[in-house]
Amino acid sequence: MRGRDWAAVAALVLAAPASAQGAVAPQAALDQLAATLGYRFAVVDNRPQCPAGLEPCFLATITLTVPDSAPSTLPEGLTLYFSFVDRLPRVESDIFTHDLINGDLQRLTLKPGAALKPGSTHVIRLWGTGANFSKAFAMPNAYLVAKGLAPRTIAAARPAIDPETGLETLRFVAPMTDEARLATKSDADKTRWLTAERAFAVQAQQQAPAPSGVVILPKPVKAVQGPGAAVDLTRGVAVDLRGVSREAVAPALAALDAAETGKLPLSIRVDPAVPIAAEGYRLDAGAAGIAITARDAAGASHALRSLAQQAAFEHGRMRPLRVEDAPRYGFRGLHIDLGRNFHGRDQILKLIEAMAAYKLNRLHLHLADDEGWRIEIPALPELAAIGSKRCHDPAERTCLLPQLGAGPDGASGVNGYLSTADYVAIVRAAAVRQIEVIPSIDMPGHSRAAIVAMEARHARLAAEGKNAAAEAYRLVDPADTTQYRSIQNYDDNTLNVCLPATYRFVDTVVDALTAMHAQAGVPLRTFHLGADETAGAWVKSPACAKMIAENGGDATRLTPRFIERVAAGLAARGIRTAGWSDGMGHTDPARMPANVQTNIWGVLHKGAIREGHDQLNRGWEVVLSIPDLGYFDMPYAPHPEEGGYNWASRGVSPYQVFGFMPDNLPANAATIRTTFAVPEAIEDKPVLEPGRRIAGVQAQLWSETIRTDGQVDYMLFPRLLALAERGWTPAPWTPPYRAGASYRWQDSRVDRAQLDREWRGFAARAAAQLPLLDHMGIAYRVAPPGARIVGGRLEANSALPGMTIEYRAGGGWTRYAGPVAVTGAVELRARSADGRRASRTVRVEPAPRD
Repeated sequence: MRGRDWAAVAALVLAAPASAQGAVAPQAALDQLAATLGYRFAVVDNRPQCPAGLEPCFLATITLTVPDSAPSTLPEGLTLYFSFVDRLPRVESDIFTHDLINGDLQRLTLKPGAALKPGSTHVIRLWGTGANFSKAFAMPNAYLVAKGLAPRTIAAARPAIDPETGLETLRFVAPMTDEARLATKSDADKTRWLTAERAFAVQAQQQAPAPSGVVILPKPVKAVQGPGAAVDLTRGVAVDLRGVSREAVAPALAALDAAETGKLPLSIRVDPAVPIAAEGYRLDAGAAGIAITARDAAGASHALRSLAQQAAFEHGRMRPLRVEDAPRYGFRGLHIDLGRNFHGRDQILKLIEAMAAYKLNRLHLHLADDEGWRIEIPALPELAAIGSKRCHDPAERTCLLPQLGAGPDGASGVNGYLSTADYVAIVRAAAVRQIEVIPSIDMPGHSRAAIVAMEARHARLAAEGKNAAAEAYRLVDPADTTQYRSIQNYDDNTLNVCLPATYRFVDTVVDALTAMHAQAGVPLRTFHLGADETAGAWVKSPACAKMIAENGGDATRLTPRFIERVAAGLAARGIRTAGWSDGMGHTDPARMPANVQTNIWGVLHKGAIREGHDQLNRGWEVVLSIPDLGYFDMPYAPHPEEGGYNWASRGVSPYQVFGFMPDNLPANAATIRTTFAVPEAIEDKPVLEPGRRIAGVQAQLWSETIRTDGQVDYMLFPRLLALAERGWTPAPWTPPYRAGASYRWQDSRVDRAQLDREWRGFAARAAAQLPLLDHMGIAYRVAPPGARIVGGRLEANSALPGMTIEYRAGGGWTRYAGPVAVTGAVELRARSADGRRASRTVRVEPAPRD
């Protein structure tokens, strides 16, 4: 699922000398300092000479500038908390010492005799593990705390919204401009930033024509426009429903944007006996009327969505059209991480409508993780009340620690949870669009929010003398002396799988979710338990001694036993178990139910084929969640201004998503390089047994760096359109799978020419969808233009056809209409289809003369 080697949030303690106290009212002094303190984060070098024993490392700095106007007397116990998204093994400072607290939290303390003085500047050298390739690794909302005072966010560290792009910007992060020092870790890494000049070359090869003809997305199996009079939907339609309720197709009818008081006949017939695949449809549209035939409500809705797209493109007066269509895969999903940073009901409802528009049918809601619990469980109110909020409370009795730049007051938009009413509304909205909601509660690892909330519950009830009730949902063994660190650097994020309370907790949560689904009128069919990245706890837990002994003395076997036990309990309720492939792969198939879903998240050139083929051969329902295909928290391109983490890929472009070959995983070596941009062959090991086939594909959006709804839209679209196409439409450039066949970069068995032809058709159809996305309120990514200056003339192109490009050379913005003479450096940007948003601005310099 994640696989990152980092931690987030560090704490910097700035202790003022006691003799300096008292001259200014302490709260006023703190407020003034927070308002005026300079705060700057910079990535200095991703290829430094590392201190001994710290390889691989990178060097970053935090610069604190105390203004001359700062109070000369500082409050007692002044501290400053800031975010740092990597492990921090070494800190160098003339005035601070460093120690690790836990997980996200580091502490720097003033050395004896050191002090902060007005007019002083302090540069703190941070030796992090790994690399920071993007400005997105920095976190906002550093804040000040002092004894007995209300904490205050440092004004210089607050995020802002760029009025041109609509995206969050971190003004305290220094520009990253030195490609030689910042783009790679070593000479073995061949990554290059996608500058405007390089983007121009790439986009020139992939340039698509303007949209025309049939623009339906995903591409139908068969679609033919015919001659004859126009199909005029501007006059409205007269709907005739047979075999399907109005409720089942109401959202799709509404998307058609045609009055139902008109005269154009629109017949919708659903008959399970018709020879059409599940979710498939036939659509015949002529001047005399429109006929839709499907075997199920999903197919009828998909037909209406296709009709709506084509009608919108042709402004309501269509050429006659016949479509025969059905999906390639039955599972076409979107995963949204609400745990790390919260995104609320309205955003999810908007995404559900967009999913339906492009025929996606599974919504995987990640409702809990270390950094947040996001669903109300009435029997355990502390989960939402405490686990959903991050604020400054070191004891964590009212909230979690403010990780990932959440700030101190608990009022940030990254906090929150779905009430039972919210969740019921989401399930209902999805169901009438034929989308299944799959709730996910990650366990036994990634469970810190639950553990902290239940510890607060335990403390409250124990203080009331209710010891039995306090122990009922305690998720840790207080006698456990095991020392461990999770991948995210926590030492307390794993449920104790040996405690009856843990299974009582799981049952209570599943019961609550089951009840919510029942209230929505939709049974809970699948529960995703995560099961990944368990850190190695329990080794010295007295509660686990017996269970460890029963498993040959190997504590690592306890996670599979936990998964198997929970899966059996779910199966007894008629609920399918789903989980991430690393945890699921360690279970004993004989102890697992037959009906299991597994999400393959191994990186293509590492574990994807091994995990995917092994778990397909177990007979499980395999969903490809491979980062190279669908981790949309990865950047669009390798560039420091592009957001997202990059542990799995330096760039997941729409072209890469579109070109992925789900039916032949090794063949993707022909079109996708490694994380270090190196061509590398992929072996087919283990081979796939005859008759095995994936269930489908899923996009993932993990939210560590995604704090606003605008960022959600940006990271998902237009990539999600490419994934929707791959989930629905076959990829004809894919060579047939042959057991044992390995593939190399640019392998001739992959028809790259056909891929490029199909891409150009897709890009044209994607461009036609942009006005519809604007209408839905989706703030999709506007890719910056590619550009070059050759012989004194500026040339520019766009990622999708028809995008407006603007340029300026020291003056105002001018619309680009074709090559134009310029005399120096030029800035460029593109605009959204509705003209309301701009891409980030790029700069090009004249090409040097020979």
